[in-house]
Amino acid sequence: MYLLGIDLGTSSIKVALVDVATKKSVATAQYPEEETAIKSVKPGWAEQPPEEWWKNVQQAILKLNTKGSFNLKEIGAIGIAYQMHGLVVVDKQQNVLRDSIIWCDSRAVEMGNAAFDAIGHERSLKHLLNSPGNFTASKLAWVKENEPDIYAQIDKIMLPGDFIAMKLTGEITTSISALSEGIFWDFDQHEISADVMKHYGISDNLIPAIKPLFSKHGQLKEDIANQLGLTKGIPVAYKSGDQPNNALSLNVLKPGEVAATAGTSGVIYGVSNQLTYDKQSRVNTFAHVTYTEQHKHTGVLLCINGTGSMYRWAKHNFAPQSTYQELNSLAAKAPIGSKGIRVLPFGNGAERMLNNQYTGAQLLGIDLNTHNQADIFRAVQEGFAFSFRYGLDIMRENGMKPKVIRAGRANLFLSELFAQTFVDVTGIPVELYENDGSVGAALGAGIGAAIFESAGEAFDQHTPITTLTPQHSEVYEPIYQSWKEILAKQLAIG
Repeated sequence: MYLLGIDLGTSSIKVALVDVATKKSVATAQYPEEETAIKSVKPGWAEQPPEEWWKNVQQAILKLNTKGSFNLKEIGAIGIAYQMHGLVVVDKQQNVLRDSIIWCDSRAVEMGNAAFDAIGHERSLKHLLNSPGNFTASKLAWVKENEPDIYAQIDKIMLPGDFIAMKLTGEITTSISALSEGIFWDFDQHEISADVMKHYGISDNLIPAIKPLFSKHGQLKEDIANQLGLTKGIPVAYKSGDQPNNALSLNVLKPGEVAATAGTSGVIYGVSNQLTYDKQSRVNTFAHVTYTEQHKHTGVLLCINGTGSMYRWAKHNFAPQSTYQELNSLAAKAPIGSKGIRVLPFGNGAERMLNNQYTGAQLLGIDLNTHNQADIFRAVQEGFAFSFRYGLDIMRENGMKPKVIRAGRANLFLSELFAQTFVDVTGIPVELYENDGSVGAALGAGIGAAIFESAGEAFDQHTPITTLTPQHSEVYEPIYQSWKEILAKQLAIG
């Protein structure tokens, strides 16, 4: 028997076929090969068409079918991971009413700030564990205020993964974890937030049926099964935002365990058994995949919007013909500190850890006579590591004190330079795993469909490839402090 995992990323769709017996991937496929565009009609806006996601999911599954001699009709369950915080709206016929306002869109920041003030900071933090901020509820309020004709047609609102599940099964469901990432969930009352819904004038009728995250969210429709070479009736048994799912895929399920990822965005995600919050909402707390009313496991999330986006921009503008692997090797030739170049990688929308300020990405300190490509690309990678350290220090202020961080050997962690710099700057060892969001989603489906008796069974063969320990922390500390001073000046200007 196999499990199918779908990872709906910002850049592309990746799918994985996992053998239940070995818990290992037997094949993966990605579509499209080129990164999916983000529509930005105005500065700070970011949208993608949900129907394009669905087209890409279908193409990825069809591509998977060409990868080996396995039989996709032996799939026992489907799991979905997805880019968090996006808003999808459909009418009663399940037609999409507008492009999705995705996670890095900043248009609703002021609406979220106003809601924070109106509800009350102390009450918001106690009940929501966050400011309403620029999350899904605030995005929906923006549609209500600015596109009333569209809002009037909405039957249900969804997160991106809920939309893909709807296309597969015809059913619309959500979970407490999904509602919490949209800032619709009242942790104190264990229900949909009356404060948020009342302030924004949103009806509870727009919220889909709430189901356990690990459960059957619908069964594959016959026409879709025939189209994709699958078997009708396969359950969609797991749906999770990409960062809780990344934690799951790294077996980060218990309080005190911490995961990191550095893809389009950069994230540190730690599990807690406390309903904790940052008073400034610079890091955010959501319901983890293991959250229940009895075991209130939360995920404390630090997000940097512009890691992979910044690296892509630098590649496109400074070395468009080079591969990322070549750029990683080039960057490693430059000395620690990049001969004084400093990078602020904050050019992909307002940054929550910077109190929702937008500094723009900045490349500072270039000497036209001494600096070269290697210095620039090392400075970019160091800028990412400094940003992680800045956010990690906020998490430490809030009681999250990791002794080790788990990460998948993927995206920026494929760069030996970045991985070691991350360890040196944060001062925390990193365990690297063969990790993939689509594989995590597949294993999650196995848990949700009770194919595995427990998460422990799903990850009983999970071991690290290597562990990196700090080597140059003393050298990096003054460089980080100077970078932090530059950031403080830019925030003061902003």
